[in-house]
Amino acid sequence: MKAASKFMSAASAAALSAALIVPSALALQLVATSVAQAAVVSRVEVRGNSRVDAETVRNYIKIKPGKSFSSADVDDAVKSLFGTGLFSDVQINQVGSALVVTVSEYKVVNQVLFQGNKKLKDAQLSNTVQLKPRGAFSQAALDADVETIKAAYSHIGRDDATVSGQVMDLGENRVNVVFNINEGDRTKIAAINFIGNHAYSSRRLSDVINTKRSNMLSFLLRDDVFDEEKLKADEELLRRFYYNHGYADFQVVSAFGQLDDATNAYTVNITVEEGERYTFGDVSVDSSIPEVDANALQSVVESHKGDVYSAKDVEDSIVALTERVAGQGYAFAQVTPRGDRNFENHTISVTYTIDQGPKAYVERIEIRGNTRTRDYVIRREFDVSEGDAFNQVLIQRAKKRLEKLDYFEKVDISTAPGSEPDQVVLVVNVVEKSTGQFTIGAGYSTGGDTPGPSLSGGISERNFLGRGQYISLSAGGGKHSRDYSFSFTEPYFLGRRIAAGFDIYRSTREYDDYDSQSTGATIRFGLPITDNISTQLAYNISQEKYERDDDCVLPSDGGTCNVSQAILDGIDQSPWLKSSVSGGITYNTIDDPKNPHYGIFANVGAEFAGLGGDAKFYKFTARASVYQTLSEELDIVGVLSGGAGYISSYGDKSLRIFDNFENNDRMIRGFEYNGIGPISDNENDHLGGTTYFNASAEAQFPLPLVPESLGLRGAVFADAATLYGTELASNRIKPGSDDMKWRASAGIGLMWASPFGPLRIDYAIPLAKEDTDDTQEFNFGISTRF
Repeated sequence: MKAASKFMSAASAAALSAALIVPSALALQLVATSVAQAAVVSRVEVRGNSRVDAETVRNYIKIKPGKSFSSADVDDAVKSLFGTGLFSDVQINQVGSALVVTVSEYKVVNQVLFQGNKKLKDAQLSNTVQLKPRGAFSQAALDADVETIKAAYSHIGRDDATVSGQVMDLGENRVNVVFNINEGDRTKIAAINFIGNHAYSSRRLSDVINTKRSNMLSFLLRDDVFDEEKLKADEELLRRFYYNHGYADFQVVSAFGQLDDATNAYTVNITVEEGERYTFGDVSVDSSIPEVDANALQSVVESHKGDVYSAKDVEDSIVALTERVAGQGYAFAQVTPRGDRNFENHTISVTYTIDQGPKAYVERIEIRGNTRTRDYVIRREFDVSEGDAFNQVLIQRAKKRLEKLDYFEKVDISTAPGSEPDQVVLVVNVVEKSTGQFTIGAGYSTGGDTPGPSLSGGISERNFLGRGQYISLSAGGGKHSRDYSFSFTEPYFLGRRIAAGFDIYRSTREYDDYDSQSTGATIRFGLPITDNISTQLAYNISQEKYERDDDCVLPSDGGTCNVSQAILDGIDQSPWLKSSVSGGITYNTIDDPKNPHYGIFANVGAEFAGLGGDAKFYKFTARASVYQTLSEELDIVGVLSGGAGYISSYGDKSLRIFDNFENNDRMIRGFEYNGIGPISDNENDHLGGTTYFNASAEAQFPLPLVPESLGLRGAVFADAATLYGTELASNRIKPGSDDMKWRASAGIGLMWASPFGPLRIDYAIPLAKEDTDDTQEFNFGISTRF
């Protein structure tokens, strides 16, 4: 007899819920003998199995000979067998005193092959599909994998890729699965249109989002791929940009991409509604906790009356208040900002209300999706651990830290109920990305101590062995230079947020009349004090060797080598061993290191040499740059920069000539590298100086008629600098050349955020110079903004 209808319903439901067996489930027929409420069989027979052991099947059904079972047990047995994903069909019959279980096994995948793929390698595609060698085959899984491969090609800009699945029967219940792929042409983004924007130009907004218009370099940058998820992320970037610039009413009305089949290119249209710009009104702190003094907390608030409204300032204020109150013993305190918007004068008054929140604890932190990164690398970015008070502010801070690591394509943190009402489970889902990099390139520079063409190559890994460590090996050089280096950094030394690492290097230089070789190592430590302030400490040791060329014969010996006596003295005194300690403090509020529009970068450093070795000096340096947007509509950014340095020997050691400061394009443009300051008595060599000051003013702007996606910007600038002072004997320098004399220049520049790094071309005309200065109006090289 047929089993009861509820048996069929339960079996069908179980089959439909299993992804690998959907097609088979539709054809499932469960035939069973009507059994009593408490039937008993003497044996369980398994039929139809070839790979799966009969005893394994018996263990899954859990119906034992000699023990009573019910219709519900048969129902559970069917569900259990289908749940294994091993069978395409299951029949259970009671024949006399025997329970007969008849199964049809899925075929086994022998190989998964990909044909026609070039842009995505086999290993990449293998990681995305469900079907695996030695795994079960189902048509449902094959169909799902076809769609998955299409999606993978869509992510690299090939929306018209076609994929078909082919099954090759090998006999003995084994199959090969072949995915035939036609990758198609790469889709492009023909235009990105912003509609409704008035405060900011479309070019400025294009800088904010990650989706870029296609250009001649898109094949390298791969930033012109249209993706719905990427576009949603761009919407959030636009919201944060406007919220941080005073537009609290801003919203993205719509954002979509439209594909033109004729050109295989997308047009992206983003419609926005900016609203009015607001400033902060009254800002206050209110506390419902009697022991917490609201007035005393006013100093930690980052938002101030009269400033342009910024959501970031509000967020920073919440974090600062939460940490301060938690430090006073109120771990469950919640800080809630309440805004009072005045539509007439366009101000937003903010009150930060501090209340005692519900007591909730972190029961555990579950980390999912990390196949390579170790759990502890993720956990250490949290300021909370199991058993601590749950704090949403600290959770969001951890999310930002994880995203900043650049180990993951996506980071999601959610909560789930714990085992008790006051327990919370943190669920951290991550999607890992490639963190290794191999680089090889060529360049050309007109300045520095290595002018001319150069080649370089290197291997780096910023998540070494999944431990979050950074390791790098590089080599490079030009016609007259060679450089080798190895670096290692542990970002959490001794389990604390202290970066520790070392560098080993060797560099050689060939000058006109002599050569140099420097071999050294550095042990360094870095400690963040706040989000914007960090400090560095290092121990440095190096050996420097200088050797005069064989063909450098002095005039006194009948030759024509006119190298200065001051440099000869330095060469004769080598090799030198320098042992020093150095330290510095950095303050950085730059909004975007790649394309800064506002913020301050400042660094103060000091070095003390004399812990053994041949050098004894102390050196101080300072530099700062201030960025400020001058015109939001035209995207013009102003930059003011300045710097200073001083070095002096002490004790019985005089300052080596090679330790002096030398000018470069960061100090002043329009002059050759080491082309100003004290000069030798024969006026052949500039010898560097012990003191310098420099200042620069610059305006940066987008280039008209040039697509913003190319990353090109122009600049006009004016520089001023002085380099003076020496400890050399008076007969080694030209009289008066070591006096403090200012040089000045003005010019234009072209900056390019290229795929090979930031490059810059400057043309500067000296406006104030000395007769002995060496000028160089054109300069090309790597941009060193910070």
